[in-house]
Amino acid sequence: MNFRLSAPWLMVLSSFLFATMGVCVKLASQQYSAGEIVFYRGCIGALFIAGIARWRGGTLRTSVPMMHTWRSLVGVSALVLWFYAIGKLPLATAITLNYMSSVWMALFLIGGAVLLGASRVDGRLIATVLVGFAGVALVLKPSVGSDQLIGALCGLVSGMLSALAYLQVTALGRVGEPEYRVVFYFSLGGLLAGGLLALSDSGFHGHTLTGALLLVATGLLATSAQILMTRAYAIGRVLTNASLQYLGIAWSFLFGVLVFHDPITGSALMGMGLIIAAGLAATLLRHKAAPDAPEPTDT
Repeated sequence: MNFRLSAPWLMVLSSFLFATMGVCVKLASQQYSAGEIVFYRGCIGALFIAGIARWRGGTLRTSVPMMHTWRSLVGVSALVLWFYAIGKLPLATAITLNYMSSVWMALFLIGGAVLLGASRVDGRLIATVLVGFAGVALVLKPSVGSDQLIGALCGLVSGMLSALAYLQVTALGRVGEPEYRVVFYFSLGGLLAGGLLALSDSGFHGHTLTGALLLVATGLLATSAQILMTRAYAIGRVLTNASLQYLGIAWSFLFGVLVFHDPITGSALMGMGLIIAAGLAATLLRHKAAPDAPEPTDT
């Protein structure tokens, strides 16, 4: 794939596409199980990436199959749990729990630095992550009822696993794996895991025109967003990307108002301001840390 945008801009666009996908998943969950949605998302994504790779003359062969296997295992597990949480919880609550991934990521990086005997994580970037999550809480103000604890637990675990998956995406980028190949094997893992879950649950449901369109939209939006996100993590800074991911909450807030007619509150607007401030601060810190960093190269 040929992306000339910097990592921050890739994350902004990716967050918008992921937020749009979340709306489609929420609507599709009224007709399909989480396993089915993951299956169709993986199927569409794998076909889409295979077609692009063939058209561009790329190859899907990899020299690090175990890295892809581990990344797919963790990433697909996070995806299944998140889709399940979206179906069982209010959309705001499910998204908030999943966006805990950036906080988990910061904790993982800090813990790793401590174990290595050195503090190599910029404290200012960690602060932007925490400020962004404060904004998330203000925008969404999630609440979990006693009958939704399982869904809430799934959402929380999905956030932790997502943090691990993002770090693995960074590692794959560092060893030279192109983003389309990373997304292909992730989609393939989703196809296999989703199919097994669907068959072990209630099987596959019949389609309506609306349901089929939602599944196709979910697959295309998710795959496109995944490619952009993968590229951003391959060339950018982990915590900077984590901060910019919070923009997905701002997009989701707008979708909530426009699609689901959610009310606009002062605390929500304040939260959006914190989210945007965290994203801008992360971008500024990135340029200060590496002002002469080269532009992304063609993969």
